[in-house]
Amino acid sequence: MRVINIGPDPSLAYRPNLETDKTKEKEDYRNFKHSVWASCNHDRKRMMDAIMALDQLVDESDPDVDFPNSFHAFQTAEGIRQAYPDKDWFQLVGLIHDVGKTMALWDEPQWAVVGDTFPVGCKFQNSIVFRDNTFMDNPDEKTTSYNTEYGIYESNCGLDKVLMSWGHDEYLYRVMKFNNCSIPEQGLYMIRFHSFYPWHSHGDYMHLCNDKDLRMLPWVQEFNKFDLYTKSTELPDVDKLKPYYQSLIDKYCPGILKW
Repeated sequence: MRVINIGPDPSLAYRPNLETDKTKEKEDYRNFKHSVWASCNHDRKRMMDAIMALDQLVDESDPDVDFPNSFHAFQTAEGIRQAYPDKDWFQLVGLIHDVGKTMALWDEPQWAVVGDTFPVGCKFQNSIVFRDNTFMDNPDEKTTSYNTEYGIYESNCGLDKVLMSWGHDEYLYRVMKFNNCSIPEQGLYMIRFHSFYPWHSHGDYMHLCNDKDLRMLPWVQEFNKFDLYTKSTELPDVDKLKPYYQSLIDKYCPGILKW
């Protein structure tokens, strides 16, 4: 079982007065964490350097992996490469999908980096892992603006207008957009929503999805197969694989990136 962010609710430090109007609440929700990380002013480095930096990190939320994340990156990419030899962008997404976890190397606590993600600002669905015993003290549970099916959102508004619990998915997506990387939209959805298990694995939050989200869902689900089922103790020969994947990096997210 995967573990969600179960630490203190970090949005409490940024949440506006609950009596303010919904528009202001929504703006401040989106400013939470985004103002810290989406400006991409923490570092400048090449993508391969960022991948290899994950050697310093073991994801405390993932019971299937007790070795550094860079190995999982190459395992995932190679699994996709075998199944989709003609989709190099898909292979690259497999390689880089967890690179947002680099936030943990800059002193961001792991509960705000790793684990499953879910929408905030509306009712927490029962499919969220540990939903029944880790949300009792969350004030949003008792706030009528947030605890209804739609909360602050409109029907079929689209996931792009939904604020997710902060994590490495959203951060890497923001890095890709900030640096004008050319990964196709399907790949960006994989990056942004691969930890959104209540959606892609349990079918929840469909009432917030628009047509584009529903078109992208099968791609996220296909990616998830490789993210989950390529983890093994048989570690890849990273040095042998690096030149091939560097060529993909050079094609889709070249040069020195801002993080």
